[in-house]
Amino acid sequence: MPAHGHVIDDAPMNGFLKKVVVFSSGGSFLDGFVLSIVGVALGGMTLSLNLSTGDAAAIGASSLAGIFFGSLAGGRLTDALGRRRMFMLDITAIGVTSLACVAAGAAWHVVILRFLLGFFVGADYPIATSLIAEFVPRRHRAIGMGIVSAAWYLGATVAAFVGFLLTDMSTGWRWMLASAVLPCIVLLVGRRDIPESPRWLAQHGRTEEVRQVLIRVYGHETDLEDEPPAATGFAPVFKQGYLARIVYLGVLILCQVVPMYAMYTFGPRIMTAFGLGEGRLAILGSTVVSLFFLIGTIPAMFWLNSIGRRPLLIGSLALMALGLLIPGVWPAAPVVVIIVAFGLYAFFSGGPGILQWLYPNELFPTEVRATAVGVAIAISRIGVVISTYALPLFLEASGIGATMLVGCGLLVVALALSIAMAPETRGLTLSQASSLFDRKENDRG
Repeated sequence: MPAHGHVIDDAPMNGFLKKVVVFSSGGSFLDGFVLSIVGVALGGMTLSLNLSTGDAAAIGASSLAGIFFGSLAGGRLTDALGRRRMFMLDITAIGVTSLACVAAGAAWHVVILRFLLGFFVGADYPIATSLIAEFVPRRHRAIGMGIVSAAWYLGATVAAFVGFLLTDMSTGWRWMLASAVLPCIVLLVGRRDIPESPRWLAQHGRTEEVRQVLIRVYGHETDLEDEPPAATGFAPVFKQGYLARIVYLGVLILCQVVPMYAMYTFGPRIMTAFGLGEGRLAILGSTVVSLFFLIGTIPAMFWLNSIGRRPLLIGSLALMALGLLIPGVWPAAPVVVIIVAFGLYAFFSGGPGILQWLYPNELFPTEVRATAVGVAIAISRIGVVISTYALPLFLEASGIGATMLVGCGLLVVALALSIAMAPETRGLTLSQASSLFDRKENDRG
């Protein structure tokens, strides 16, 4: 392995690296914010724009469809052009698109703008998570990705509070959708001096730039070897060996995020369906559940190192499935039982939520790392788009109990697949974790 790999993998976690993690996590914060705020905004939007159930479903699914295309395009461009080049552009685009929602005059306007918003958010995933994986030392990699996951839930929680404050305004839904421009401005300021990934630079033979980044970030000057050039693009992600990994990750993430996105996109409606009231009361109920999601990521980012990736994933999926099984078989349960069940599901989503970012970055090499993240996210978003569009229709036709049982079933599929395929990457360097050789002893911990 090139010398720079040892400098990075074994470096202490300094202030600049913490800044890389925090501002790279901003895209995840925006994803949680913009995808959750629409669930709160739909109430006022429905009255203002006279939305049908189909319109509401299309608005909920449009940003997820955008993420599908954005993650594919963003991942490919990030591996080809570098991690930093689009780092600023996509945040600018998210801010401009969010602000444009103020002028939306019809359902199809919102659908188009939400699709574009999803595209730019999706593009940020492979950019930001690749930067974190390639800058952060291995001892802190799970914590770094944990902050990415926590940022999503924080964004969603902030969205719920913003919606709670603005929901009684006649044009409140417009300002809810536009409010993402404020964190975009903060991120633009914070990201401006984050350099290119030294691993990506080494992959492209730019040795002097690598040395400058290492001195600036880690305080080390060392002789470096260029990493051998390797093929980029989509084909290497699907070659023998990596194919099984990308299929597993895509299905795992799909089964995990479909219930979660449903909970956030239509949270107030779900709370109302369980008899938890309407309006502000339903928003407050979904906010409480959102806090459980956020709190669960905190211990999980440490458990991934102490317990290990594989056992934490398997145990968490089992408890998440139980959390949705309870309201699925007992939809008329007392309010406290419903909240506790959702809290169980949300709290133990922490580990799988982190691994949806950590696993793709660990299991694929530098030349296709961002592409792999994009492909895994895109595979999952196919199911998420379909389910988000179908959820209000299914909820109306089959009821809340059956809806929860479908979510539980997806988690059982993820659990079975993880028992068979989940690898253990705790303590490995990126080179070791992404290698196709000598991994059998690590695959099952």
